Amino acid sequence: MPDSATPTALAFVRSLASLRPADADGDEPYAGIGMGQIFKLAKEFQAMPPAEIERLLESDDHPVRVGAVSIIDWQARDRKTPVERRRELFDLYIRRHDRINTWDLVDRSAIHVVGEYLVDKPRDILDKLARSERPMERRTAILSTFAFIRRDQLDDTYRIAETLADDPDDLVDKAVGWMLREAGKRDQPRLASFLDAHAATMPRVMLRYSIEKLDKADRDRYLAMKGR
Repeated sequence: MPDSATPTALAFVRSLASLRPADADGDEPYAGIGMGQIFKLAKEFQAMPPAEIERLLESDDHPVRVGAVSIIDWQARDRKTPVERRRELFDLYIRRHDRINTWDLVDRSAIHVVGEYLVDKPRDILDKLARSERPMERRTAILSTFAFIRRDQLDDTYRIAETLADDPDDLVDKAVGWMLREAGKRDQPRLASFLDAHAATMPRVMLRYSIEKLDKADRDRYLAMKGR
């Protein structure tokens, strides 16, 4: 638990280190600590202010940064979080995306911190991220649209997917395919239209993810367009 009324980065790091099993191998301070333990600890530190969260993001230790994105995710999910704090969390995520640089850090926070924040706002930041040279920023762009898919708003997903339809990074391709699959659950004809235009040229992993929920005949047809 936090050791002060206002949770600090230092207190979180100390609490995290205390979770290391006594029989853990090696000198790594966070060896043997599971993701579930980090998520649980982050929830206990959910009230941490953005400035302290940023200190966690600056850490070179991946588990600490997992804690940072988990804290902002818990805050973003909490209906009691004020609008101004949601804006601060969004701004922090975008401004320090250089520290949110692995797929798991993106997946832990992008949908609620970025996507949900943009539900009632302009979404051009996603197009900027989709054109970034950094793969994880491009992954954020497409994953954030899951917040819109849940509301049957599919235009952003397909627009970003068009931008990323031939992305060279495997982790971006998987995310695009995942979101196309989710969008297809809401409107299968629209997914079919996208696949008719792109199946032959889109990366294979993107195609395979996007067609997972289609019937076998359609899956086979699109795979044939790509060439097995």
